[in-house]
Amino acid sequence: NKKIISALGRVNGTISHKILGKKGFGYDPIFIPKNKNLTFGQMSPKKKFKTDHRSIAFKKLKKKL
Repeated sequence: NKKIISALGRVNGTISHKILGKKGFGYDPIFIPKNKNLTFGQMSPKKKFKTDHRSIAFKKLKKKL
């Protein structure tokens, strides 16, 4: 029926004082998700995808469909 749906994905965490890791892009080498010991830049793409804001938003969208 052509309705527009949206969802918000949010990840809490801290900012590293050092650039750590070379994977990902943007803020990935400095963002440490809450309850994790690695920055997104240090995580494998598969592990990052399970916890990043895009994945959270996508899971919410999937429930709405």
